[in-house]
Amino acid sequence: MRFTPLLSSSTFLGAAVISAAVLLSGCKEAPDTGASGKAAAASTPVSVAAIAAEAKGFTVGTPMSTRTVYVFFDAQCPHCTALWEAARPLKSQARFVWIPVGLLNATSTAQGATLLAAADPVAAMDEHEASMRSGGGGIGAGANTDAQKAFVASNTALLTRFGFASIPSIVGTHAQTGELVTREGAMPTAALAAFLGLQPPALPAASPAKQPT
Repeated sequence: MRFTPLLSSSTFLGAAVISAAVLLSGCKEAPDTGASGKAAAASTPVSVAAIAAEAKGFTVGTPMSTRTVYVFFDAQCPHCTALWEAARPLKSQARFVWIPVGLLNATSTAQGATLLAAADPVAAMDEHEASMRSGGGGIGAGANTDAQKAFVASNTALLTRFGFASIPSIVGTHAQTGELVTREGAMPTAALAAFLGLQPPALPAASPAKQPT
């Protein structure tokens, strides 16, 4: 991400937060040993417009927000689980569109399709991620999700065309500079806010010290 020469103190602070965090935590599919490889397929520049036109996902946060953040995720990826929780405090500032892909295994596609087909995808995702955190492996695959599986396959092809090598992959526009920003891997809430140019969530107020009796 490039910064303009005139940087505010908040921008410096944001950069420091990002540098201090472990940002490149992500899941990768098995290496492609074929002659073609994935690099040759990465011929499309990352574009918010292309994602908006082609990807199929579900929205978390403020539906009418002018700030939209796209997250490619795999339902079987533990780092995606971490990012789901990290993004939660920021949903009042942006519209997060979660786009399921199938990179890790067949279950990824089945669960991603089930999330897309859910009557309430956000509630289904909460249930899924709670199961992932507890070691349950996520929600069960739904029936009659062939159309949604096709969407997951299309999302995966778009991810590959962009040349992303791991998930989660985040694409958005910096709220302060207007620049396109992309990142592979999960990050904690404060670093995610700085990366996107959003306000970091307020820390909970400290409890008053008990007075001696």
